[in-house]
Amino acid sequence: MSETKTLVLNHKQIQQKIVRIAYEIYERNVGETALIFAGLTGMGHVLAGLIAEKLSEISPIKVDLIAVTLDKSKPKIGEIVLSDKGPFDGKCIIIVDDVLNTGKTLAYAMIPFLEDNVKQIEVAVLVNRSHKLFPVSPDYAGFELATTLSEHITVDLKPEASTVHLH
Repeated sequence: MSETKTLVLNHKQIQQKIVRIAYEIYERNVGETALIFAGLTGMGHVLAGLIAEKLSEISPIKVDLIAVTLDKSKPKIGEIVLSDKGPFDGKCIIIVDDVLNTGKTLAYAMIPFLEDNVKQIEVAVLVNRSHKLFPVSPDYAGFELATTLSEHITVDLKPEASTVHLH
């Protein structure tokens, strides 16, 4: 049995979402001199890099990009690795992932930053599925999509051919 895929966002639409998210981040953080984009394993890190790059083009805000590595299927506290150990005292962190499903992964991803006295933590996602089981809501969402828990979202952020599919 073949799996049916439905195109949700094409490359041009994804690029537009990234630009809009970057402008929203700039508007909300216009008084900041620096932001740290913390991209989650896989497409979250790629998306964080794309948003950070766009923000650098449109604003004077200094942007740092770090990777947050964790097992998305079993995000345990001791298994979260940051590519930069900080300290993050007084810093503004934007945690980025491609899709927000239940909020569990993003909740765990915040833990290392909560160990320091950060100024604020915001969340940016390309697709918000609104299946909130944990108290995590995106501050920036490119696309809101009502789906069932059995449906899956696939994000591919290849240069010149990025797509989001529902299957």
